[in-house]
Amino acid sequence: MRCDVLAVGTELLLGQIVDTNSAWIGEQLAGAGIDTFEHRKVGDNLGRMVKALNELLEEADAVVVCGGLGPTPDDVTREAIAEVMGVELERREDLVEWVSTLFTSRGRDMPANNLRQCDIPVGAEPISNSIGTAPGIRAPIGDEVVYAVPGVPYEMQLMMREHVLPDLLRRAGQQAAIVSRTLKTWGTSESGLAEMIADRVDAQTNPTIAFLARGIEGLSVRLTAKAATPEEAWALIEPEERILRERLGDLVFGVDDETMESVVLDLLRKRGMTLGVAESITGGLVAARLVNTPGTSEVLRGGIVAYMTDVKRSVLGIEAELVVSEECAREMASAGRRLLEADVGIAVTGVAGPEEQDGQPPGTVFFGMAVGDEPAEAVGTHLPGQREMVRQFATISLLNLLRLKLSSLE
Repeated sequence: MRCDVLAVGTELLLGQIVDTNSAWIGEQLAGAGIDTFEHRKVGDNLGRMVKALNELLEEADAVVVCGGLGPTPDDVTREAIAEVMGVELERREDLVEWVSTLFTSRGRDMPANNLRQCDIPVGAEPISNSIGTAPGIRAPIGDEVVYAVPGVPYEMQLMMREHVLPDLLRRAGQQAAIVSRTLKTWGTSESGLAEMIADRVDAQTNPTIAFLARGIEGLSVRLTAKAATPEEAWALIEPEERILRERLGDLVFGVDDETMESVVLDLLRKRGMTLGVAESITGGLVAARLVNTPGTSEVLRGGIVAYMTDVKRSVLGIEAELVVSEECAREMASAGRRLLEADVGIAVTGVAGPEEQDGQPPGTVFFGMAVGDEPAEAVGTHLPGQREMVRQFATISLLNLLRLKLSSLE
């Protein structure tokens, strides 16, 4: 069974809204063992929607159309499906009564244009929507089927779970499972990563191996397996995951939904250690990433943003002549540990640009770390990109250095 996805909305093409619906639908289809080979986006244009639907139905057994079921004139998903079916729209009185009752229950009068949501292609069936005013559509077209669901995420998700997925599985006649494991890495290039596991990629069958570049979040290696049951699919994933972990070593910082900050916080928590942060170039980004993770209050003592040189000296007590230096990074880490009464102090200082500072070019960054009773240490690097990218790379790089340090402790 193959089911492709067509996302509808000019706002998606203009970048005004990010299409997270297609990703969610794809994940649910994969979990049900239903193949998806293509996701498309199309604007609110009847002709282009009809063309896209016809092209997808040439290859797929089913298509999920997401969006375009609203009451306004630019919502033309109903019309597009009717044209592909070669039929007219009919106004369903049962839907008129349902939508009217929904408005009445909310103490509101139903606008006349909401009647458009009660129009269904002849031969199609409405899909109930218990939390919104837009019924979905299930439209058989020969041996294929088109499902139309609202673009509002919580309405779409409910409709997919309760109606679309069960119907797809019934049509498929058998249930398979597709599972994925994503290994997240930091510290090497995409080409370098590819070279390390090239033979495994060349030999892939089931599971398959794919690379995902995530920008400031690093590189990921995704393993995907398909089998009759989730247990059998995971049994295919596990030996390949072991091989890749052996190859990649400590480049792998997490899996699936884990983030660099969640991994670091877990390591600190397991070791019963608290953390203090002293930042300059990142301006609070390090602390912000940490506090975005639930449970941070068990570990993070606090953060100090000392951006200007005089603040570094007056608040942190920095004596280093150059504030963009290893010496300054060490002193900042020690100050973060001492002033915040933490077990671990980490720090970052550098030049985001566009001009140099202390004789150092933009992209120069120094990281400091003070763990337990050990003397503070520091390391420098040069990061690529413009100002914001340098700051983001500096943030995750500092957390990665802390991860490696904590992982090395007994």
